[in-house]
Amino acid sequence: MNTIAYTTTAASGSVWGMVTIVVGGVLITAALIWAVQYGIRVRRSEARRPRTGNQPTLPESGPVHETHEQREPNEMGDGERLNPHELRPTGGSPSGDQRRPRWSRGSSGSFGGGGPGT
Repeated sequence: MNTIAYTTTAASGSVWGMVTIVVGGVLITAALIWAVQYGIRVRRSEARRPRTGNQPTLPESGPVHETHEQREPNEMGDGERLNPHELRPTGGSPSGDQRRPRWSRGSSGSFGGGGPGT
């Protein structure tokens, strides 16, 4: 199609409509250019990403696997409630018996289950 035909059709309808479209297009273009420049400035102000040499690496012994051990609970004291500043690190000390605790036969295995669990 011919662009001259579109221009003459739009101009014959309303000059103000054509001016509004052109001004709107210029404003949208200016807003997009400003947004891109703003994004570039923000990205430059951020800290750089770490390079390959700065990335964490595996230890020489290989990947670290999780461990399972039974722990003795910490003693609470003389039956009194501990305040937050009196709390000790959680987990206590390693237990002498490292066998995994099992539920008794016939128990439900859940707190407050209420049934015989058979």
